[in-house]
Amino acid sequence: MLVYVLPLLLSHPQQAGSVQAPQPQYTAEQDHKAMMDALHIESIRPGKNGMNPRDPNYANYDESKANPFPTLPDPLVFKSGKPVKSARDWRRRRTEIVEDFDREIYGRVPRHTPRVNWEVASTTNENNGNFKVVTKKLIGHVDNSSFPSIKVDIQVSLSTPADAKGPVPVIMEFGFAFPAGPRPGGNRPTGGPVRAPQGSQPGGGGPTWQQQVLAKGWGYATITPNSVQADNGAGLTQGIIGLVNKGQFRKPDDWGALRAWAWGASRALDYFETEKAVNAKQVGLEGHSRYGKATIVAMAYDPRFAIAYVSSSGEGGAKLSRRNWGEIVENVAGSGEYHWMAGNFIKYAGPLGWGDLPVDAHELIAMCAPRPVFISGGALNGDGWVDAKGMFMAAAAAGPVYKLLGKKDMGTTEYPPIETPLIDGDVAFRQHSGGHTPGPNWPTFITFASRYIQAPG
Repeated sequence: MLVYVLPLLLSHPQQAGSVQAPQPQYTAEQDHKAMMDALHIESIRPGKNGMNPRDPNYANYDESKANPFPTLPDPLVFKSGKPVKSARDWRRRRTEIVEDFDREIYGRVPRHTPRVNWEVASTTNENNGNFKVVTKKLIGHVDNSSFPSIKVDIQVSLSTPADAKGPVPVIMEFGFAFPAGPRPGGNRPTGGPVRAPQGSQPGGGGPTWQQQVLAKGWGYATITPNSVQADNGAGLTQGIIGLVNKGQFRKPDDWGALRAWAWGASRALDYFETEKAVNAKQVGLEGHSRYGKATIVAMAYDPRFAIAYVSSSGEGGAKLSRRNWGEIVENVAGSGEYHWMAGNFIKYAGPLGWGDLPVDAHELIAMCAPRPVFISGGALNGDGWVDAKGMFMAAAAAGPVYKLLGKKDMGTTEYPPIETPLIDGDVAFRQHSGGHTPGPNWPTFITFASRYIQAPG
């Protein structure tokens, strides 16, 4: 059992009735170093450079070198070696997989988290293109009575058709809910190509994704991830993670930002279950880039979400971590991105390797079964960093679990030509010819989703 020692960082225990000391501020590098000390790791292997082809450590884009660990953990074999033969067996096997993801990859959500009290900050009748909608700005006030110096207010915007005949399905995006404050960034702070923001269709042509959703009679929502947890290591003693830890630093198996963002999405779904305008049994999730990672994590852990559109999620998302293509484990384990994950994830960038990972992304997708999941990526010349083929391979390897549960896989394990939709099964895939954007695949996702969710009437 690891003893969590922080020689660099002092803890600040609070005695009952005492005045809280000011919270110290540390850099991501300091927090990362402290976690490495706790894991007894002196150094880790560097991540790949995704920007400069002349760098000796430039990311690999040679398929002949992409699969150094071709054998994946089998989701349909128990740790004891016994095969999984039934849906009942799968429920037990899934528990084993969840434990590995909790401990080693994304971290554990505390058994008890604060309640969230939702406030409707405003209600507005407005137009979105040719559609009349009712938009509510929502604030989820997280109970901070256990540690008042940390305040967390979850920002959510919800828009539903004004002429709806009853509760409507809603697609919720990880994005930017309120019209003020810092806009969430792209996929990679370091190492990878510059990322275009998500939003309307590329080049401004055609309807926005929100208008495409409204055309189906559905509603849409947006949750601001940074209102739940900051997107940097320096913020790990703040936000919901810092609040639950009372300003202290994480243990190696504590949750990271991805699970914190997913937790926030689940709390928004709690509110939707009380909202008469929303059919809470038909709420889908969409996220792009780092928020694509959050989308697949939220979908995997909360069975109430009906469907997911996972766009360009890459390493730490739907991409196989055993793949040497574009972004790799070492990038995510470094000080710029480790906050997304459990501290234990750092081990797999040194002294352990990718082959030592107890689970991989195909099992994360399998955790979503039997619910439908759409995996998406862009063209190699604009989105190669996220490894569309590695995400396809993960989706294909999740197929046997879907079939065991009476659902359909993608129907092939052969990587399809670009812009070939594989949407006849319950796990789906398409690589579009655009860059790092979800825009070109929205129409395909909506076609896929229309098999599962419908507007009233």
